[in-house]
Amino acid sequence: MRSPKDFFQPLAVGAPAPLREIPVRPSRMIHFFDPSNEKMAAKVPGLVGKLDVLLGNLEDGVQSDRKEAARDGLVKIAQNTEFGQTQLWTRINSLDSPWGLDDLLTLIPAIGDKLDVVMVPKVEGPQDIHYVDRLLAQLEAKAGLTRPILIHAILETATGVANVEEIAGASPRMQGLSLGPADLAASRRMKTTRVGGGHPGYLVRTDPVGDDLHAGRTTSQQDLWHYTLARMVDACVANGILPYYGPFGDIRDVVACEDQFRNAFLLGCVGTWTLHPVQIDIARKVFSPAPEEVRWARRVLAAMGDGTGAVMLDGKMQDDATVKQCRVVVNLAELLAARDPELAQAYAAEKE
Repeated sequence: MRSPKDFFQPLAVGAPAPLREIPVRPSRMIHFFDPSNEKMAAKVPGLVGKLDVLLGNLEDGVQSDRKEAARDGLVKIAQNTEFGQTQLWTRINSLDSPWGLDDLLTLIPAIGDKLDVVMVPKVEGPQDIHYVDRLLAQLEAKAGLTRPILIHAILETATGVANVEEIAGASPRMQGLSLGPADLAASRRMKTTRVGGGHPGYLVRTDPVGDDLHAGRTTSQQDLWHYTLARMVDACVANGILPYYGPFGDIRDVVACEDQFRNAFLLGCVGTWTLHPVQIDIARKVFSPAPEEVRWARRVLAAMGDGTGAVMLDGKMQDDATVKQCRVVVNLAELLAARDPELAQAYAAEKE
């Protein structure tokens, strides 16, 4: 067993020192693009500054005969683009694939100074993180990098969910976790072919109102992912890393997409994946506190003074616990306002 005092020592001679705290940067939308698709690649420079995270995808969604082209395309894009405040992430191929190792061996020496986060799919346990952790340290040392590249894991298997707490705490590099509903559904043998969202067959029904068991009974569709998402959020918070919703596959259904994103936001997620441009503004809207919520949170903080005791505002009791809730909203608003001029203006107007 590794000693706790050694946890923050570099895993390779010459590698940068691990971070003791994960930096919290706006990451409301993690926007996926295929670096092997020339039309998509050409749009990347125009997206810089408009998105919180751009992710060069090398895994699912990239055909096997295009894997090397995607990898090479990402190198070219990164070398020729200044990303400014927009983070650059990549999703490598799974560790049991023929491409995952070469992804890291190619990307870190070539563009390690540009990469913020490596997203690792189908993580099953802390052993997967330990492998990538050591390999990244060796490659960072060889490339002479001065800051560590962080790791983001996707929960896509039942085993991964069972080990989520150990995964979240496996390395100082751990930046966050995302829910991967499609692969997770297959792993669990769930009977759904949807990518995220609810299911009309997963419902609750009101009690019968008479002898006819069908008459007058209403139903409500339930969320297949509530348990997993809530458990993932708890594991992330307990280990000082960030939770994210994953993909919502029905691009056309922007209404249900917004609902799913909002559920994740309310549960504690800081962002989500966006697979199509139409989802970008939805993520920006949902994962930014509404101006009226920010105004109310500021009112509570102002009324509570030092944050102890209790006061009544508009007939609602506010105490030490609600102060903590309001600080979450105000702190997020201030973080986003520093990045987003439109939000800064909206939040400033609520101060008046």
